[in-house]
Amino acid sequence: MAARAGIVVTGTEVLTGRVTDRNGPWLAERLRLLGVDVGQVVVVGDRREDLAAALRHLAGGHDLVITTGGLGPTADDLTAEVVAEVQGAVLRLDPDLEARIAARVASLTAARGWATAPEAMARGVRKQAMVPEGAHVLEPVGTAPGLVVPSAQGPAVLVLPGPPGELRPMWEDAVRDTLVLAALAGREELRQRTVRIWGPPEAELAEVLRTHEAERGLEGLEVTTCLREGELEVVTRFAPAAQGAYDRLEAALVAAFADAVYSTDGRTVDEVVFDLFAGTGATLATAESCTAGLLAGRVADLPGSSAHLVGGFVTYANEAKTALVGVPPRLLEEHGAVSPEVAEAMARGARERLGTTWGVGVTGVAGPGGGTPEKPVGLVHVCASSADRTEHRVLRLGGSREAVRRRTVVECLHLLRVLLDEGR
Repeated sequence: MAARAGIVVTGTEVLTGRVTDRNGPWLAERLRLLGVDVGQVVVVGDRREDLAAALRHLAGGHDLVITTGGLGPTADDLTAEVVAEVQGAVLRLDPDLEARIAARVASLTAARGWATAPEAMARGVRKQAMVPEGAHVLEPVGTAPGLVVPSAQGPAVLVLPGPPGELRPMWEDAVRDTLVLAALAGREELRQRTVRIWGPPEAELAEVLRTHEAERGLEGLEVTTCLREGELEVVTRFAPAAQGAYDRLEAALVAAFADAVYSTDGRTVDEVVFDLFAGTGATLATAESCTAGLLAGRVADLPGSSAHLVGGFVTYANEAKTALVGVPPRLLEEHGAVSPEVAEAMARGARERLGTTWGVGVTGVAGPGGGTPEKPVGLVHVCASSADRTEHRVLRLGGSREAVRRRTVVECLHLLRVLLDEGR
């Protein structure tokens, strides 16, 4: 059996949703790349008894337990102390570590102009330099060191800081530590492949998978599916010995869904569109009303997007539609802002003003108010325009205002994907 790890994410701010957990998913993927399966990711608040219970729970059935967070200088930072207690170790001051942390704190204090009392600062440094006996220290990236704490009764615990900017640079040192290497001695390659499908309903995918399993089997494959923003995502994990079984599954999906399968190599629609722009040399301008720049922002999320995203206009008010991208007032009066005619005029105006290959116009009713029987909440018109082609989509979307705006952006990306692919 492959090595298994459990992860404890600490912090009441994460537990209550004030801060999104970025460490659990990141660590799970890093571990998979090492051939380590993640059994559970547990989120606990800054409570001693809950953290201790989570550590004891994960000790069963896991070769390594990893914690993130709770290593700071304040009273609610309890991780090192609780891990020591659970592992049966006594906390001792490491004077050399204390000196190194103090130097880091002094440097940060000078750089940021902090005026913390020296006594308070010294107490915080001392707290962070308390190390469980027998633990290996991972050099701090910020002010908090990492720790690898062994136990005679169970798995070692790898203690990492909470800020991703400190945790991620520490990871390479962590996985080279001898205690961690010993804990993960049973690791083996764990492959993961992702197929992305646009359009078909989830029930259709479920039927294809059921049929394939009955006829060809899914032995050795761990298949998970997810419906997200209208996209079907099929993620499969498997050992190398099951590569043939996976190849048959992927072929079955491609055969069943044909062009609806837009990625078999894990690329997202954003990445596929980026590659198509790069391959065709096309450029883009946007004019957005209800999405208010979300489309341009998402295109710009990928590094290098300046090679094809020239610019965008946020034309929320009718006056902005006319002034910025030249929508004729007559169109607005005759058809209203939420109409195919206005979406087309916005797309064409953005393209002509910025001299791009493609322009995209978006106008709709995101809600929760503003809808009418003729133009209800969730009605969105999207248009893509080039010098010789115009494509229009009518979207009728449900959900919250945020959901309507987010889904509209995804629809725009897929429209661009299809048009750019056809134009190659």
